[in-house]
Amino acid sequence: MCGIFGVISSSKSRYENKFLKKILKNLATLSESRGKDSSGLCCVNHYNNSIDIVKGPISATELFKRSKVKEMISNVFNKKNLLNYKLAFGHARLVTNGSQLNDDNNQPIVKDGIVCVHNGIIVNADDLWLKHNDLVREFEIDTEILPSLLRKNFRDGIDMSLKKAFKDFEGTISTAIISNDSDKLLLATNNGSLYILLSSDLIIFASERSMLNKLAEKLSFKKKIRNYSINQLFPNTLFSLSLEKFTYEINEFTKISTSKNIYNRKSKEFCFFKEKSFEKQLHTVVDLNMLHLSKDATLNKKLLCYPKDKIKNLKRCTKCILPETFPHIIFNDVGVCNYCLNYKKKNQYRSLDELKELVAPYKSNDGSPDCLVPFSGGRDSVYTLHVIKNILGLNPITFTYDWGMVTDLARRNIARICGKLGVENIIVAADIHWKRKNIKLNIESWLQNPELGMIPLFMAGDKFFFYYAEKVKKDYNIKLNIWGINHLENTDFKTGFGGLEPNFNKDTIYSLSFLNQFKLFYYVGKNIIKTPSYLNQSIFDSLGSFASRYINPKRDYYHLFDYMKWDEKDVESTILNLYDWEKSVDTNSTWRIGDGTASFYNYIYTLVAGFSENDTFRSNQIREGIMSRDKALKLVFEENEPRYNSLKWYLEMLGLNFKEVINNINNIKRRY
Repeated sequence: MCGIFGVISSSKSRYENKFLKKILKNLATLSESRGKDSSGLCCVNHYNNSIDIVKGPISATELFKRSKVKEMISNVFNKKNLLNYKLAFGHARLVTNGSQLNDDNNQPIVKDGIVCVHNGIIVNADDLWLKHNDLVREFEIDTEILPSLLRKNFRDGIDMSLKKAFKDFEGTISTAIISNDSDKLLLATNNGSLYILLSSDLIIFASERSMLNKLAEKLSFKKKIRNYSINQLFPNTLFSLSLEKFTYEINEFTKISTSKNIYNRKSKEFCFFKEKSFEKQLHTVVDLNMLHLSKDATLNKKLLCYPKDKIKNLKRCTKCILPETFPHIIFNDVGVCNYCLNYKKKNQYRSLDELKELVAPYKSNDGSPDCLVPFSGGRDSVYTLHVIKNILGLNPITFTYDWGMVTDLARRNIARICGKLGVENIIVAADIHWKRKNIKLNIESWLQNPELGMIPLFMAGDKFFFYYAEKVKKDYNIKLNIWGINHLENTDFKTGFGGLEPNFNKDTIYSLSFLNQFKLFYYVGKNIIKTPSYLNQSIFDSLGSFASRYINPKRDYYHLFDYMKWDEKDVESTILNLYDWEKSVDTNSTWRIGDGTASFYNYIYTLVAGFSENDTFRSNQIREGIMSRDKALKLVFEENEPRYNSLKWYLEMLGLNFKEVINNINNIKRRY
């Protein structure tokens, strides 16, 4: 879930140090797209016979401005350093396990004489610490288990030790490793999220191919590096480089020879220098699973309202379960709503064979990526990836846009399936702190004039997903998109509260006619005039979001569930049994649990209007004939229960006071 990068030149190379410094700095900047929460750098210092490490809760761009880092880099790339290899590698972090405000949780990780940077999530780290109870855990971060297991089996050689560790890991692991008593640099991955630029005397690595392509173009590699190639390190593959000889071996983990010990102990061990002086006031990362242990949890939970009895008394459609408070709802003489009367079945799938024929022209013949899968880590996107890889036989890349409200639970689920299937996950991490500030500003403005039709502004930052999906396709020369969008998830009420009448003939759940686009703009503009505080920095995010979702061209798009029936039981059993997909601690539902915003807006909709998107989802299932009305009613009354853990996490991330916000929402006039 982060970016790792590095530069290694041989002792015989004669590249200008200025050129090598530019490579490193540009690599760090490019890697920021995968995370800006913290960063770190490791440099081999031959003058002091040390491995110098610096890290802190700042972006890589900021890190490289610091005088200590400039000094470290100069010690590596120096005119006097002619007889030794030159090595520097680093990390751009998107926070998952462990707060970035504690530098022990930032990378590079130093443990037992081993330095490593890691992209991904080791989802079974806690289990491995229990299994290897002779090891001592010092930090929160999942990566710590990696050097600890390496050192435990080090007598077998660093290559074999890494092989043993990878066999135990679950999740996604792409890593770069050096130690104070080995001559080697190891690069390894279990899902292919690692690329290496190779030449006879220079090696550069990064988390994405596009980063190396952009680097090569910007710094004119074709002129300055005569012969080089950019290669993906395929899933479950180890690249082992002898730094002194500058020779390397590439092996699949299952094929590393156990009879040949290629471990070379250095006669002179490196020592470590560790600098941790950078401080910055940022948010504190909160573990969603631990929030219920807070001493204030009981008091906070009592603030949450759920007038279930009053909601049960609402007049509802006699066919589906939509209530009388639903926007633009009309009941006929027998109590059936206009949404049911105008509904056209969408879950009457075509044929998976038809989809196979449609995607056949896109298939690559050389194993290169041929399909982009927009990937939230939610149940439908995970199931879609399963079908694409195992049934359609494509070679997909997944794409995740992390805008700050993707929960750790979603990230862990992304890591689980990508690691098991050996699928690369491209991450575009937004400026998360800026995005969260935008959400906070919009919520504070909304609370002044709580119009239900303005709630989608809370999710505006997420819609750049569509824009970046096209960029990733272009970077990887991929044309095909297969989405896991489920037509049953249609939520017309969100724009309905903004005055837009339902469009029963729209092609996709995210399409909006030009007339309705104009009406939506008018509605939003009218509310901005009423509440001028909406005119803040978030306005640019909101406008860009609108363009990304409704105007940005969408080519070569296919939707899996247009060609196969969406079956909730099949989807859930597949992802839970095959991929150990993780559920949330505060709901039995498997829907919308990786989106930190959903629990917040559904609390508002349920309390103020008496229904949420759970009601629309279950109503669509009734109309498709795949669920009874009685069962749907029973489920929504459970699913609309306030999700305390998720609500607490959401407001904590935004820096909003839980008690104040919930009390304000509780005082909004209800529509029943």
